[in-house]
Amino acid sequence: MSDRFALADALLRTGLVNDPWIDGEDRFEAVPIVLSPERLRGLHAAAEAVFRLHQEAVELFDARPELLDFLGLTPVQALIWKAAAPHWHGYARADVFELEDGGIAVCELNCDTPTGHPEALALNQVVAPAHPGLSDPNTSLSPAMQALFARAARDLAPGLPRRAGLVYPTEMSEDLGAVLLFQRWAEAIGFEVVLGSPFNLDVDATGQPTLCGAPISLLLRHYKTDWWTERLPVWEDAEPFEDSAPLARELHLLLRAEAEGRLVSMNPFGAVVPQNKRVLAFLWERIDLFSPASRADIQRYVPESVRMEAMHPEQLLAERELWVLKSDYGCEGDEVVIGIHCTPEEWALALKLAVPGRWIAQRRFAPRIERDGRDVNWGVFGVAGVAHGAYARLQHGHTDYSALSVPALVDDGAVE
Repeated sequence: MSDRFALADALLRTGLVNDPWIDGEDRFEAVPIVLSPERLRGLHAAAEAVFRLHQEAVELFDARPELLDFLGLTPVQALIWKAAAPHWHGYARADVFELEDGGIAVCELNCDTPTGHPEALALNQVVAPAHPGLSDPNTSLSPAMQALFARAARDLAPGLPRRAGLVYPTEMSEDLGAVLLFQRWAEAIGFEVVLGSPFNLDVDATGQPTLCGAPISLLLRHYKTDWWTERLPVWEDAEPFEDSAPLARELHLLLRAEAEGRLVSMNPFGAVVPQNKRVLAFLWERIDLFSPASRADIQRYVPESVRMEAMHPEQLLAERELWVLKSDYGCEGDEVVIGIHCTPEEWALALKLAVPGRWIAQRRFAPRIERDGRDVNWGVFGVAGVAHGAYARLQHGHTDYSALSVPALVDDGAVE
């Protein structure tokens, strides 16, 4: 399918993609990256190791609440963690990179409201039939997600409505594919689905949460945890958010319903802790707290990460080309500063304006170049800690919405 318009039309007909272009540029390409089974297993092994590391970190934070000071949570973030802990995981996406030296790096774990599922599934669905000798590694993803939702529903008390409330930022269109996909998965296990924003939440006369007036028992949360809580700028010169106050009423009715067994959330609100990128610095700075196997995985897979305030400013200033700055809850390339791509003046300004206690510095790594001078950010999806599929995004520099999504297929006969 070499014609870009034919590809766009085919993707649109899946219903999972509503924006084949961004700013007039293609978001998708039909030429697949072909993986050997060994190469895919390596990506999956790295992702699953990082899933386990975050689980061990969560267990430490749960057992020793004083360690939470490391993350700099706001009061409401700390409250929703306390209400949900130790539950945090349902599904996630690890961002995995193959390196020039043959190693693998996982630069972060998106475990709050991860995306990429629609693009990965739609691309392979459209392109794989033209490559009969190759297999689609994403076929296990939908059954695994349906099983996850079904497992969550089993924790509900008998007699509750089999209705899911899918809560998302209704003013934003870029995640409509994900919203439709989650709706399909919930309907596949027999749940009616109601769509709405957090501001459409309420309770009925019995105390059951409602979305747009319809009682729900399963909350599919595609609204970031840090948007439910206090919203504070990460730059000293940034204007305050207009909607900076926490969604106290909505959080209260949801967390109370969960405590009473009336509601199950997916992902759990406990994701507010492992989604915080300062956990990556915690892995390195408090590596002594982890098991021997986890220490080895930290050093093997996670780029060195340090709280920005724990490094001497002069060291960061002098070592500009060695470091990447990341804010605690930035996503999709937002609030990422890559030193080697900055002038010395831009880097110095970023160091000056970054709000203390909100940033980490992560050691830059050299990704393997895959195609046209671009490297691949491999999105490996995790469901209940198990790796599924591969979402390939080609880019120069950091990954953002302009990255080119390409199919990822497996040559089961390949040997490496």
